[in-house]
Amino acid sequence: MATVEVHDSFMAYTEVGRGTVPVVFLHGNPTSSYLWRKVVPHVEGQARCLAPDLIGMGASGKPDIGYRFADHVSYLDAWFDALGLAEIVIVGHDWGGALGLDWAARHPGRVRGAALVETFLRPMRWADYPPQGAELFRSFRSPKGEEMILQNNMFIEFNLPRGVTGGLATDDHDVYRAPYPDPASRRPLLAWPREIPIDGEPADVHERVLAYGRWMADTPQVPKLVMTVEPGVGMGSPETVAWAKETFANVEVESVGAVGVPIAALPVSSDLRRRS
Repeated sequence: MATVEVHDSFMAYTEVGRGTVPVVFLHGNPTSSYLWRKVVPHVEGQARCLAPDLIGMGASGKPDIGYRFADHVSYLDAWFDALGLAEIVIVGHDWGGALGLDWAARHPGRVRGAALVETFLRPMRWADYPPQGAELFRSFRSPKGEEMILQNNMFIEFNLPRGVTGGLATDDHDVYRAPYPDPASRRPLLAWPREIPIDGEPADVHERVLAYGRWMADTPQVPKLVMTVEPGVGMGSPETVAWAKETFANVEVESVGAVGVPIAALPVSSDLRRRS
């Protein structure tokens, strides 16, 4: 992988293909650019494809920061600037989609298209989650969340393999596991669920999601693809998807079919805490 200096650290990224308008692939939590290994080959014959590892994740540096959404915004902005990217197409999963849309809203006219999957399309409410999902995500904001994620590496060891239809191959699991060998290295994984804007908190993230939602609604010149999965819960609930279809301009919604068990559908059980 290539690397580039950003602020006091560095970000790693893959780059293949050629073309005038780059396609930037942004991953979410707890993955890395490795997420796109089977997607990029379908695009690299038509465009320059860039896939960074977000700061603190994958092969990128792990500076001593809070890993809040605003921190990722700052480091990703520096990465865009370092590579001299002007116009782009965004492909984003999970928080990668949110970061990409935030960049788009702050750089009007520079995004030629956006493709999103399992991304926050609007701020959340606790009522959007099934009861067990709400309990789980509340626990992430407590000392119990630190135990589950920092000590037990829950996202990597428990959620990730269960979120893949048919399971996660051992070699692939090892790639995702490698950047997080100890509790300190897992701080970025804990920070992410605490950044989800639920019932207005954190307020700054809530405002950013509202802002990029306005960009999605006010840019009919930019084609947008929202990919949904089954079952749709939480940020991908049928109600949220229906709202997006009615609200966003020039948006197409396509289902990519069934996935494994979404995290919002998992219970907070003693078994989960122990096995994670």
